[in-house]
Amino acid sequence: MKTFLKIVLLLAALALPTFSQAAKNILVFGDSLSAGYGITRDDSWVNLLQLELKKNYPQLEVVNASISGETTSGGLRRIGKALQQHTPSVVIIELGANDGLRGTSVRETEKNLNVIIAQARKANAKVLLIGIQIPPNYGLDYTKQFRALYPKLARQHSVALMPFMLEGIPPEQFQADNLHPSAAAQPLIMRNVLRSLTPLLPR
Repeated sequence: MKTFLKIVLLLAALALPTFSQAAKNILVFGDSLSAGYGITRDDSWVNLLQLELKKNYPQLEVVNASISGETTSGGLRRIGKALQQHTPSVVIIELGANDGLRGTSVRETEKNLNVIIAQARKANAKVLLIGIQIPPNYGLDYTKQFRALYPKLARQHSVALMPFMLEGIPPEQFQADNLHPSAAAQPLIMRNVLRSLTPLLPR
């Protein structure tokens, strides 16, 4: 009877994911730019990233926890649960665009991102912070402060930085709103993200 019980317990333990197994997710935590607004899921840069990583990192699973319209305050409310649910080894943080479009103070955005990054680091995840830039019609001072925010946070927390998500995308590869990249732009975004992400991946 004791031998049988030991076998049952051993099988149950083997069925449970270990921390090392669970902690192989890459969590994408962003807004509509990462949620695939206006395009199909298959065309989104997050899905393209998953397909690309499968070539050399079949053990990695990309989990997209992005929500269209998300702000840094909304992200702050969600990050704890997302980290607990997905136990990621890497978190890609892409938030702040909606803060800027709503005219949220840079100080408030900085405070929220500070906590989000700190929580990800506390959960033993590496962080890739993706920078956002605001159109110049929001005022020179505001756009400069916003642009400088992401390098500042990356230095403070010693995390990887992708300076600007939409770098190099031509005007014709944006949707009609001139804010969201079209399907044609997604491969370039994926390659830009992958370039910054690769140093954080297991060797």
